[in-house]
Amino acid sequence: MTSNKQVSPAIRILRGERDASARATHLEAATRKFLVTTNERKYMSTKTNFKRIALVAVAALGMGVLSSVPSQAVFSGAAGSSIGITITNGTGSLSAAGAGSDSTTAGVITTTGLALAAADSYTITTAKKSWPATQTAALAPVLNLALKDTLTSTGAIEVKNNLSGAALNATGAASDSSTLVSVSAAVANSYANASLYAFQDSNSATPRIAGTYVYTVIVTPISGTAQTADITITVAAAAADSKVANASFSTAFIGATTATTDENLSKLATASETPVGVITVKLRNASGVTDGTAARESVTITTTIGQVGTTSNRGRSVILQYAASSVDYNIYADGTAGTGTITISTPSVTFPTKSITFYAAAPTSLVASVATPNLRVGTNSDAVRVTAKDANGNTWGGALYAYASTAADALIAGSLTTPALCTWDATDNRHECGIAGTLAGTAKIKVINAATVAAATLTSNEVSVVVNSNPVNSFKLSFDKASYAPSERARIYVTPVDSAGKEVAVTTTTNLFAAGGITTASSLTFGPAGTTQADSLTVVQITTSANSSSTTGAKPGSAVYTVFMPASGGTVTITATGGSSLPLAAQVAVTASATVTDSGAAALAAVTALATTVASLKTLITTLTNLVLKIQKKVKA
Repeated sequence: MTSNKQVSPAIRILRGERDASARATHLEAATRKFLVTTNERKYMSTKTNFKRIALVAVAALGMGVLSSVPSQAVFSGAAGSSIGITITNGTGSLSAAGAGSDSTTAGVITTTGLALAAADSYTITTAKKSWPATQTAALAPVLNLALKDTLTSTGAIEVKNNLSGAALNATGAASDSSTLVSVSAAVANSYANASLYAFQDSNSATPRIAGTYVYTVIVTPISGTAQTADITITVAAAAADSKVANASFSTAFIGATTATTDENLSKLATASETPVGVITVKLRNASGVTDGTAARESVTITTTIGQVGTTSNRGRSVILQYAASSVDYNIYADGTAGTGTITISTPSVTFPTKSITFYAAAPTSLVASVATPNLRVGTNSDAVRVTAKDANGNTWGGALYAYASTAADALIAGSLTTPALCTWDATDNRHECGIAGTLAGTAKIKVINAATVAAATLTSNEVSVVVNSNPVNSFKLSFDKASYAPSERARIYVTPVDSAGKEVAVTTTTNLFAAGGITTASSLTFGPAGTTQADSLTVVQITTSANSSSTTGAKPGSAVYTVFMPASGGTVTITATGGSSLPLAAQVAVTASATVTDSGAAALAAVTALATTVASLKTLITTLTNLVLKIQKKVKA
């Protein structure tokens, strides 16, 4: 239904004015936008025109530049005629007198020119310009020339030795210091281009050495001005002559004196002008030359404690000259106690770090232990061992002495009035004290830090040693364990004892066993060669050990055999019968046994245990299932 509502004239006029105003505003905006757009287009058009003009100018300039490059050189006898020269440098090799030339690695001289007349020509020769400083000038090799290619694009040319008249070819005769190579055109208006190999001669009077050789190439057109260019021939040094150190062949070791392996150094920290050790450096190049005459690099050494260097150049960090096959660089104490870390390097090699301990003037603790429980009458080295520390906990390596605690002890072992000097073991960082046995019995020993008891300021704990002068009366056999896995390593010990059953001192006993040595019905495999008693169970002579060793399994007072157990389970029994060196009553069979666990039995036991576990789990699951069913019934109820 259409509304009959009338709009008043005033409202219509107002609406009309508003619409007209809007149209006018829109028209003005559109006009302004058009003008702005038009101006931008004009500006862009002008800008484009400038760009085009610039491009044309650049192109014109480019053409001008290109047109300014000289074309192929022209020569026809006029003064100032020029020839194009292009040089490719070459390489050479070391040679003794009379060695062959290096044409395969030669440099190349390329000359180009346009001949306007027949017989136009130019000559090529060379002159020595510079050579290695160590090469005698008169012996510096001259440059040979041989034809590589004529590079002719039109016409025919000739390339020949200008003095002899012989034509050059790709394998042809070469120039010497007075020979000219001539390049000539056969016809007018043809290119006379040539490419020549350039290599050093092999004259018996001119051995080559490593370095850079520079030669001047002289190209002279007929009746024209000579032109020159340099060509370089580089001769590389032989690998064996390289001065560069190689990490695979160079070494650095620390020791008390010239060292071939690293040592554990423990030195007094008191400052001194006397070196307490050295770092032995040997530089070798990649060829592995062992005489050390090749590698030559500076050596940089730094330390966190003490000083390193030479008598004239030393400090915490120094750069030192290396000019021999092997050099010992000194280590000095500077009064600082502690462990110093030392680094050694050259421009090409960095060596593993080293260390040295500087201890205080006096130790603060001495801990003694018995290394050899059973001593013989006479000298016994490494009988008592001592670990010494200073106030900082550093290993103390000064002089220590062992002595008998009382006069009664001195009658058995050691001395009460003249303590025995102990030996410093740098490898194990300990002192080892020898004890002299006198009579059978037990003696108590102490260690002090002075040559006399009166002067000592520190004394160790007291230890007891046994001197047994009794002869061997019988022996014992034993394994190091009661049971073994199949094929496991085992150790068999033979321990000689006296008539009282006590272990005797270190001894070698001939015919301790009867013929056949140690026997067994089991398949024992003997251990690694060189590790035990003659590497055979059949020996009848044994030598006991004085000290223990975790590496070989040695045990004081016993001889050791290393074997491997059988692969199958069972009891392994060994037997040895006393030999002729024992009393008749002791010449009887002695046995020892050990068990090898059967791998099959172990597997069966494991399976049985697993079956039992599975059965238990099954029972538990059944119980849990029944419980769940009961709960369900109750919930439904």
